[in-house]
Amino acid sequence: MRSTTKLLPLLVTAICMNPVHAQTSGDPGPGDENISDENIEEIVVTGRLSRFGATRSATPILETARSVSVIDEAEFRTRGALTIDDTLNFTAGVVGDTFGFSTRGDFPKVRGFNAAEYRDGQQVLFGFYNNTRSDVYMLEQVEVLKGPASVLYGKGTPGGIVNAISKLAQPGVTNELLFDVGNHGRYQLSGDFNAALSDNWYFRVVGVYRDSDTQVDFVTDDAAIVMPSITYRNDRTSITALVEVSDRNADTAHQFLPLTGTACVSGDVRIVPATVCANANGSVSEFSTYLGEPGFNRFDTESLLVSLLGTHEFNDVFSLEGVLRYKDGEADYRQTWLDFRGAGNPRVDANGDGGRTFYHSDARSEQLAFDLRGRFEFSTGAFEHELFAGFVYQDVETDNDFLFLSSQGTLNIFDPVYGGLPAAFTDGTPLFDGPASKTEDIGFYVNNQISIDSLRINLGLRLDDTETESRGNAQGDDETSFSVGLLYAFDTGLSPYASYAESFEPVIGVNSVTGGFLKPRLGEQIEIGLKYQPPGTRTYVTLAYFDVEESNLPNPSSLITDPDLQQEGIGEVTGFELEAQTRIGEWYLEGNISVLDTESAEGVPFDSIPETQASAWAQYEPSQGSLEGFRFGLGVRYTDENESNAVASGVRVVTDGYTVFDALLGYRTDPWDIAINFRNLGDEKYFGTCLARGDCFPGEERSVVARLTRRF
Repeated sequence: MRSTTKLLPLLVTAICMNPVHAQTSGDPGPGDENISDENIEEIVVTGRLSRFGATRSATPILETARSVSVIDEAEFRTRGALTIDDTLNFTAGVVGDTFGFSTRGDFPKVRGFNAAEYRDGQQVLFGFYNNTRSDVYMLEQVEVLKGPASVLYGKGTPGGIVNAISKLAQPGVTNELLFDVGNHGRYQLSGDFNAALSDNWYFRVVGVYRDSDTQVDFVTDDAAIVMPSITYRNDRTSITALVEVSDRNADTAHQFLPLTGTACVSGDVRIVPATVCANANGSVSEFSTYLGEPGFNRFDTESLLVSLLGTHEFNDVFSLEGVLRYKDGEADYRQTWLDFRGAGNPRVDANGDGGRTFYHSDARSEQLAFDLRGRFEFSTGAFEHELFAGFVYQDVETDNDFLFLSSQGTLNIFDPVYGGLPAAFTDGTPLFDGPASKTEDIGFYVNNQISIDSLRINLGLRLDDTETESRGNAQGDDETSFSVGLLYAFDTGLSPYASYAESFEPVIGVNSVTGGFLKPRLGEQIEIGLKYQPPGTRTYVTLAYFDVEESNLPNPSSLITDPDLQQEGIGEVTGFELEAQTRIGEWYLEGNISVLDTESAEGVPFDSIPETQASAWAQYEPSQGSLEGFRFGLGVRYTDENESNAVASGVRVVTDGYTVFDALLGYRTDPWDIAINFRNLGDEKYFGTCLARGDCFPGEERSVVARLTRRF
């Protein structure tokens, strides 16, 4: 069992908080978490968890001894979110757009660590760039379970998970048709159509068609997505079948702009030693600069997702629920970027003319998974139990055929002249046949939420067996994960809590000294918190302190004095999170702040993670009088500086922080609704991060999107 010696002092010394949205204690079936027309027409904190949500329980967040954030569609649509990364911009402890503006995918980090993406409670992305990015219009809400989650989800990082909930067929959903038009040539048509086929059968189809350029020259972000679902429901049974077909045609917004020709010259970074920047001879002043090869570059993805979600109540005590998932994805990824020039590590571009790297990848992934669990609700004396136990199986295969050539020709980054595609990259050239990788996961888990008057006790245990096979070699890892949480709900609305949770993540490879497999990375977290909902109000406040530790990292000194110490590295994150939201009359107000202290195994801060983040949103929406139907919202997002270190060479790159503003103007008169969203209203030029290896990632420029909605 992993050490819990930190628990007692932390219980005494800290208080914690987490973002929370109002949630009733009802127990919805599949799709009940979907928003209705009433939810969209005013900002209220309506997000709630279901049995297919992040905690696999409908227990209200205010009674859950963990940090859980729920961002429902009404909220992220109001703020103009266009990607999953965008939906997370007002969530404490989460960096949504870690690498700035992106078209390849979403790259959120939770409490300093990468966060795996799940869909309806099952992991949905594997490997790198072999699948289709989820589109926010297909989602009812986005959930963040913060901290280690292996007791529920098996292998993963200590940061947590991001779980997206699909729009499912159900009663009471209003039809709508939306048309978006925005800067950078964005045009999008979306629709959500619903029908009650009978008293027990419901049908829904959600679709998106988008034709869009982006802030980067030559880079598009086109998409065609359709997602039908059908649900059967009676008093005891709910079964939903869902199919999503996605086809996205784009290029990659990440141009890997060279550090010395961008942030060095603009003064947006500080570098030690300063001589790293001294050889720059110009500046790429526009974030629209394209360093790829028009006609060659692309990031075209296709995917098919099929899900079956069901629940059946046998009686008042026992119910059965499960998810069956099949997903197939593929990506045609071709990109050209400027070589990083200069001796040693980090690599930095020395002048305006640089050699070019060409890359062509045909990648795919295939997933078959199911999660079947039984749920028992019963009493033993004064103890009320919600106990669920389940069996999980997942089989994932990834494959990548590729061709890679560097030092091909030159490109002046200050005055690009394109052309010179190597002959090896013409269509029909055979690619290197990379070996497929197959991973099989089996897990058994049990979780019990116990209520004794106002006390809530949560206990979880999971056994995992995971095996990875590649190049004819197989590696197996077995791990046991544990979690415990305590929460006391006072009548005043205060709910203090404390929890402990664990995670594990396999490390594929062989110990060069012992010849055995490398040990999995192990994570553990202590969290102390306070949740507050004054009785009879629409005010919600959560505060959290946490200490996360990940062990079995590579030896930071690269010196192996003992075979058992080859993975002696330890990384640690401690921090506070505060999220508060309230409604006062016709105003909705929200504020969030997080402070993280990160330290890697090398003794330096984590790459690209700001120490402090803060955000606020205020919205005015009168319900009567001459301004009825009008709404106005203003938000601000502050992100502190972040850094990247090349420890071996002693180079440290610090990227400046930034403050940006978002705004909403809207008016609705049934059945019409028009809204204009502004993200980065002042068009602040900033970098999401610059890496010590020598490249920079521009942030999102100002976006303006007008949306006309017709509900019927």
